[in-house]
Amino acid sequence: MTNLQGKLALITGGNSGIGYAAAKELIASGARVIITGRRKDAVEKAAAELGATGLVADQSDIAAIETLVAAVAEKFGKPDILVVNAGISKLTSIEAATEELYDQVMDLNLKGAYFTLSRFIPILRNGASVILISSSSASTSKPCTSVYAASKAAINAVMKIAAVELAPRQIRINCVSPGPFATEIMEKAGIADPQMQELIVAGVPMGRLGAPEEAGRLISFLASDEASFITGAEYLIDGGQSINK
Repeated sequence: MTNLQGKLALITGGNSGIGYAAAKELIASGARVIITGRRKDAVEKAAAELGATGLVADQSDIAAIETLVAAVAEKFGKPDILVVNAGISKLTSIEAATEELYDQVMDLNLKGAYFTLSRFIPILRNGASVILISSSSASTSKPCTSVYAASKAAINAVMKIAAVELAPRQIRINCVSPGPFATEIMEKAGIADPQMQELIVAGVPMGRLGAPEEAGRLISFLASDEASFITGAEYLIDGGQSINK
């Protein structure tokens, strides 16, 4: 287990799925954790279960991000760990894509992630670790994932440039790119029924869906001093899905 004793961490979208698992792992490793989410009841429930602090914030709204940053700085100080996890997945063919769907995905997955990173940079502690949650979809070419994949591929590009820009402050920035995991986001994307999951698992060499805690352990490692020479890297955690052409 990594040692994060005395570290302050903030996780966006920390009330469910991989964000929740990451919060649980960081707390077990000694960190003080703040989780955010858009749904007040879900955030409060998750925070109580985890022993974390819950703050309500819509990561697709820049004004809300700036309010969150100000509140964290005033009440908690400088974060040592920032996990930018909030995101959504919506499927559509390119032909059938709507502006509404495009905006929903890009506003949260790209604009929201970008400005969360941007606005938190001034209050991050020197030597902090930032983990952006991307997706194996950025490395694959599956039908009906064009908008989602584009949002995550853009995050990977942002991560590399941010790693260069923030290296003088010894701030490390990396991406974790999950493949198919048994999380709430699959249900929201409409791919949670057994038949669909069977098709997905058929394309995963490891023969199963990922468990959120597996991603949580990777995030905890990247947040720790054990990863002190790792920055600008993308970590695929997908059971081999992206190499199964």
